[in-house]
Amino acid sequence: MAGSVPLPQHLHTGSHDLPVSAELAAFMGTGWEERALPADARVPAREMTPARRDRLSARFPGERLLVPAGEVKVRSGDCDHRFRPHSAYAWLTGLTGEDQHGHVLVLEPSGPGGGHEAVLYIHPRPERASGDRTFYRDRRFGEFWVGRRPDLAEAERLTGIRCVRLEGTRSLPPGRDAVSDPVLAAVLAELRLVKDPWEVDELQRAVDHTAAGFEDVVRALPRALAHPRGERWIEGVFGMRARLEGNGTGYETIAASGAHACVLHWTRNDGPLDPSELLLLDAGVESDTLYTADITRTLPLSGRFSPVQRRVYELVLAAQEAGMAALRPGARFRDFHRACMGVIAEGLADWGVLKDPEGDRHRRYTLCGSGHMLGLDVHDCARSRAEAYLDGVLAEGQVLTVEPGLYFQPDDATLPAELRGIGVRIEDDLVVTADGARLMSGALPRTPEAVEEWMGALLGG
Repeated sequence: MAGSVPLPQHLHTGSHDLPVSAELAAFMGTGWEERALPADARVPAREMTPARRDRLSARFPGERLLVPAGEVKVRSGDCDHRFRPHSAYAWLTGLTGEDQHGHVLVLEPSGPGGGHEAVLYIHPRPERASGDRTFYRDRRFGEFWVGRRPDLAEAERLTGIRCVRLEGTRSLPPGRDAVSDPVLAAVLAELRLVKDPWEVDELQRAVDHTAAGFEDVVRALPRALAHPRGERWIEGVFGMRARLEGNGTGYETIAASGAHACVLHWTRNDGPLDPSELLLLDAGVESDTLYTADITRTLPLSGRFSPVQRRVYELVLAAQEAGMAALRPGARFRDFHRACMGVIAEGLADWGVLKDPEGDRHRRYTLCGSGHMLGLDVHDCARSRAEAYLDGVLAEGQVLTVEPGLYFQPDDATLPAELRGIGVRIEDDLVVTADGARLMSGALPRTPEAVEEWMGALLGG
């Protein structure tokens, strides 16, 4: 602005730490014992990643490919969000830790055959005796601040990939970048559409931990009901399970009670719980290997569905059953959604909410799709081309959700008063098998009778 003057340099604090004297710097560079990683330490996916890189290499012969882990993002002031590496980077390297920010996997063309050599550019653990102050002065890379990093040799043993010190992203050779190149991004997404058995096992582990988190929530309902922000109590209880058993939640938990359940992505979770209403809980544990579950249950906060709640729930359940029955290799991806919506539309017509089930007027009450791919991302492989995913066919090894819902807005004058403000979604995770699909989340009850019995047992009723 006009008339403004620069701040004096001494007011630009930058850090509230005191300057480092020459004496302290010299002292900090001496007297450290060796502390190496175990010689047999390996990333869990190490045996799978070479084949994944080979599949990518075959699609881009002779081209240099860059797959960045990503950069940290500031949350506020000098505080960063917790870092999670890009899913394609994790899939190709097996590296999933918070210390991966700034790193880049490069597939270098090698030889006339069109293959590639994988080279991992990383910020290695600094040599303390070299005069490098990073280990105690750098708040993003320093070992004293964020924990130990592997050195180059350790990183190579962990991953099986040749590792090189990263001197800055500008020093990297040019090539196709997985973040900015839509063709490379699409291929990486499509290569992940079919999960290998190891990935299915990781997803099952995430699903099992998620089921335990839902049990935690039911046990916590008495205290949550007594709190003015009961939805956040629910969120916190599930979040504790997610952090204890894995990396955290795979996405922001939806703990939506009453009419909040009609907001498809309700994550404010700041409302109270009313025992006469329903709780829609959409939550998933993300494993330490970054595979996430995605499950929704709609629970009666009293432990018992009212007649109208049960009627809505049973229609959604029938729709989900129809959708799951449509899953098999060779079926088109959209078939299960159409099966779900056919049941929803017929039900709404039977209730008199719709004049007839034809057309798409039912979407007023069930706006979103009925499921999506699942894996390293909760909406996995979303950068795939339409012909490979949304307009494609299902294949054995694909993992996806089936999650129809009905969302009767509290101010919708087309509805009878008894339905307004009710939101119901039932979501399960399934893996496509040779002759259909296997329900991965079957440990959690789905029928209204089973839900009530399950809740009663957990609440001691």
